[in-house]
Formats: sequence, structure tokens, C-alpha cells
Amino acid sequence: MKFKKEKTDSEASEMSFFDHLGELRKRIIYALIGVALGCIIAGSFIDFIMNKILLAPATNVHLVLQNLRPFGQPFLYFKTILICGIILSIPLILFQLWKFIAPGLYENERRWAGKITFFTSICFFCGVAFSYFVMIPSMLSFAQSFGSAAIANNIDINEYFGFITMILLASGIMFEMPMLAFVLAKFGIVRARTLSRYRRHSVVVILILAAVLTPTPDPISQLIFAAPLFILYEISILVAKIVQPKEIIQSDEKQ
Repeated sequence: MKFKKEKTDSEASEMSFFDHLGELRKRIIYALIGVALGCIIAGSFIDFIMNKILLAPATNVHLVLQNLRPFGQPFLYFKTILICGIILSIPLILFQLWKFIAPGLYENERRWAGKITFFTSICFFCGVAFSYFVMIPSMLSFAQSFGSAAIANNIDINEYFGFITMILLASGIMFEMPMLAFVLAKFGIVRARTLSRYRRHSVVVILILAAVLTPTPDPISQLIFAAPLFILYEISILVAKIVQPKEIIQSDEKQ
């Protein structure tokens, strides 16, 4: 009669740990495939992206751009393709992140995967659109008009690319605030009451972020960046109040 040897707790935990790493590797591979596909799409329309999208804000305010490096323009095209590929693949990256987290959730919580991925992507793209159509034109207009007329504003194209990329990505991430509040409140990690209590502190933090993330020193650009964050914070409080578990709502009402 043969007996099957049972695994010890340490062996079982070791197996589950390596299974976890295998799942993480698979999700990373899928995300990288998505980035590669996004880069292929961006590369197919690179001339349109460069002339009609990336360089358009500088052209509209008559800002002179120049290349100061021997291979500056080829590297610029490669970096543009990579950044556009990442932006285009954001929905797939977020979905893979959720699929990696999903095994540790309950069945009813896993059903939110598609909705959370969709709305998180919408928030990110809204942030990118807001920064491109509102923030960046106002900042460049201020930079072009400020200072002495005897000093020519000839901007290095790589500095310009870094400025555009930082503003786009920072704004896209900041616009994820309501979705972050949704997820944290849904799992009972954050309460709407706590967010309301720290509203004054959030104003200070938002103003500091606006001062750090906006490269221009003028208060108008900083307020343009900070105002949506104030609104997003209030939306986050409302979202948390709607989706937080009933037991938390009952507990807050008793206090």
C-alpha cells in the first residue's frame, strides 16, 4: 500500500510564492506586449504625432525649438514613440495589474475588474487631455511672453520634450484621485469622513504639488494645475461616501 507524502507548510508556502512570481511575470509580459503594440501604432503615425501633436503647442505660441545634439532628433523620435506606446497601452497595463491582484479578492470584488480598468483609463486620459489643451498652452504662452525682448527664447527640443512629458504624465496620474478613492473606500481602507476631516491639509498638499510639478513660477499656471485637483478631491470624498461599506456608514453615524 503506497502512501502519498504530504507537503509541509514551508513547502506549500514556497510553491505558492513561486506561483505568485510566475503570475507576476506573465502579467508583466502581457503589459510589455501591449507597450510594444502601442509603439508600433505610434511609429506608424510618428510624423503626425510630432508635427500635429507634440510640436503644436510650441508652434501656436511661436516658440523656437532647436536641436543641440548630433543624434538629438533620432533619439527624440524614439522617445516619442516609447511614451506614446506607454500612453496607448495604459488600459491594458491597468487591466493586467488588476488581474494580478484579483486572485486575492472575493468573487464579487473581481467583477469590478472591467469597470475599474475602464474608468481608471478614462480618468488618466482626461488628465492628459486637460494638461495638453489647458495647462501646457498657458505655461508656454507665459514662458514666451515673460522677460526681456533682447533675450531670444530658443528652447532645446529635448528640454521641451521633457517638459511636455512630465506635465502630461503628472496630470494623468493626478486625475486618478477619484478612482483611487473608489478602490480604497470600497475595501474599507479609507473613509469619506477621514477625507473630509483632512480637507484643509489637502489644500496645502495640492498647492505644494502644483508649485513643484509646474516648472513655471507664475501663480496663474500653478492655480490652473491646482484647481482641478481641488475639484477631484471633492469628487473623491463623494465617491468614497457612495461606495464605502454599510457597516462603516453605520459606524460613522453613531459617532
